[in-house]
Amino acid sequence: MRVVLTGGGTGGHIYPALAVAKEILRHEPQAAFLYIGTKRGLESIIVPKHNIPFQSVEISGFKRSLSLENFRTIMKFFRAVSDAKRMLKEFKPDVVIGTGGYVCGPVVYAATKLGIRTVIHEQNVEPGITNKFLSRYVNKVAVSFEDSLPYFPSAKTIVTGNPRATEVVSSNPEKGRSNLQIPAGKKIVLLVGGSRGARAINEATLAAIPQFSQYPDCHFVYVTGDVHYESIKERIDKQREKPTNFTVVPYVDQMPDLLSATHVIVNRAGASFLAEITALGIPAILIPSPYVTNNHQVKNARGLEKEGAAEVILESELNEAILMNKIDAILHQEGRWQKMREASLSLGMPEAATNLYRCLA
Repeated sequence: MRVVLTGGGTGGHIYPALAVAKEILRHEPQAAFLYIGTKRGLESIIVPKHNIPFQSVEISGFKRSLSLENFRTIMKFFRAVSDAKRMLKEFKPDVVIGTGGYVCGPVVYAATKLGIRTVIHEQNVEPGITNKFLSRYVNKVAVSFEDSLPYFPSAKTIVTGNPRATEVVSSNPEKGRSNLQIPAGKKIVLLVGGSRGARAINEATLAAIPQFSQYPDCHFVYVTGDVHYESIKERIDKQREKPTNFTVVPYVDQMPDLLSATHVIVNRAGASFLAEITALGIPAILIPSPYVTNNHQVKNARGLEKEGAAEVILESELNEAILMNKIDAILHQEGRWQKMREASLSLGMPEAATNLYRCLA
């Protein structure tokens, strides 16, 4: 099988594509891949590290208001379609898989015009404009949530879950602990705002650090994001009370291993991360980003909250008191953690990558 993968801009679009590639190789070890992204997106850095050939087209997103920039974007789109057609004719794929982001638009559209089988995957509850556009042309639409079904043509849409869920179920909790030298008997409370960090989560966590020592049975792991690490570390070093049950790091390379050892997580509500934590059944406190298109993280988070798998704090309401009250309730209210864990596991789809692989036939 020859497969073109496309998706970019954020890890939430890239890692599901890489998870699908891994699943395809499990079934078809001789499969060949090409990844088409943009030079400016994270995919240009992440994909080559996975030994997948990478090529790029130039494309950008539409502005919400009428502008000359949108006209330029339309021109870029048609140039990118032409470039993608050339790449596809050279590679001769059996299928093209799009996992979201602006780059999917021209690449998947080009594939449909060349008569190549196409599959797109939508990670969020409410789909982005690119996948809405492509759904009219592709052979199959895979979605992570049942709530996404009304947005797409019913005859070709299937709930598969998010392929990242499959990646984490085989992770190693002992390795997750040992990598950060966390004692085996401690419950891990993981606070993370994504690879680039989240200022609101960072500020609330900084203010809450003196309270961590009140939980001797827990170890708090604080992932600041690379951008904020040096300034945050400097502020922590100046604090009078620095608990011993606390680790601060800029980034975690093997996040699935740490997740599999985590007892409670505080995080944004990106779709891929939610797929991972529900596959593992981790009770969550979600602080959705208010800076994303269509406010989709709030909709993702509310879905978990409705099922009892998560607590939601809007960024505008976040402070250290509210954060620590919710952590304390999950840790110490009788039966609360177990109920949330069971609710989370009921939403998880660890077979997601296999489900999506079946869509390629």
